[in-house]
Formats: sequence, structure tokens, C-alpha cells
Amino acid sequence: MEQRIFAVGDIHGTLGKLRTLLDRLPVTEQDTVVFMGDYINRGPDAKGVIDLLLEFRAHHPDTVFLLGNHEYELLEYAHTHDTEHLQTLRRLGVEATLESYGDAPVSALRDLSFMPAEHAAFLEELLPFYRQDGYLFVHGGVTPGCTPEECPLDVMLALRGSFLTDPWQGPETVVFGHTSFQTPFVAERKIGIDTGAVLGNLLTAVELPRLRFYHA
Repeated sequence: MEQRIFAVGDIHGTLGKLRTLLDRLPVTEQDTVVFMGDYINRGPDAKGVIDLLLEFRAHHPDTVFLLGNHEYELLEYAHTHDTEHLQTLRRLGVEATLESYGDAPVSALRDLSFMPAEHAAFLEELLPFYRQDGYLFVHGGVTPGCTPEECPLDVMLALRGSFLTDPWQGPETVVFGHTSFQTPFVAERKIGIDTGAVLGNLLTAVELPRLRFYHA
């Protein structure tokens, strides 16, 4: 059987939709599953989402977890204690994440002490991007004219604008999240799969190379 890649869009604490979507994916032990980042914030159950992702990885070793801008801001604050990152986290809805961990105080963000050690380790191990079979998976996008290795991490995780509007000249098809669409975005060598699950829309996954979409 041909090896397939499944990529899952931004989850943002929407545990019910994630559970339903994973149940619908026809994943086998030969397949790779890539999660595109933004597991936390805004939605009601970030803790449950990470628990389920860790359980999923235990049964599917070929699972890849990417870093999203929401995890990046949390880790940067924990590493640097720079209050600018805390202000950004508040804008990004980090209170919902703290509530999912038993109404933890904001002060616990400084050292991730509000979450179990395996959850903190999960965040620390998230990848900035991933390549396989002619696809480049990245949370936000890549600045035109740059490779992902050259693009600053904070830019790559939050990129919209020029990446969406300018032609992509890289050798791979870019699969990305971060920018939410009502339906999956498909353009020349670009596939966007954030369909706004936390905004009341669907959680989306794509099967590659078939380009088949699944929703919950």
C-alpha cells in the first residue's frame, strides 16, 4: 500500500472535534500524521487535546507535531520571562488554557508548572517544520525567496500576507495552518488546512498525495 501523509489543522483546545476527526481518519501503521500546531489557547480543553495527542502518538509512532505561534509564545515566555510575550499570550486566549489545567494561576506560565512534565516536554519537542515526499509542512508559511532554514522562526509561525499572495517558488508544496479559511485553501503548491475549528467552523485534515479532505 502506498504510504500516505495525513495533516491536521489548528485545534485550539477543541477536544471533541479532534476526537471525532481522528476517528474518521483511515490511518494505518504505514502512514505519517502531521499536526500543524496551535493545540492550545482560545478553546476549552487544551489539556485534553494534549492528552489525546500523546495517546495517539503512542499508537502511531510516525506522528509529527509542529510548533504553532501559540506554543511559541508560551515557550518564549517560560524561557525569557519577557512580559511582551505574556501580553501576547493574553491576546491569544491563554486564560482558556489555564482553566483547562484546573484554573491554574497566570504566574504558573513562567515555568510551565501548571502542566504535567510530559505536557511540557511535548511542547519543548515541537518541530519548526517538516519535509516529506515533496511536501513542506509549516504552521504559518515561508517568506518568498527564503528557505525555512533561513526564515526567522517567529516570522515563519505567524506569516500570512506575502506568503498567501505571492507565488511560491520553492521546490515543495507547502501545507500550512494559522490562517483560517471557511474551506480548505488550495492554490499552486500551497494547501491551507486551518478552517477555524475554534471559531465554530470545522476541524480539517488532508490526506496526501490524494488531496482528500476530512472534517469534524
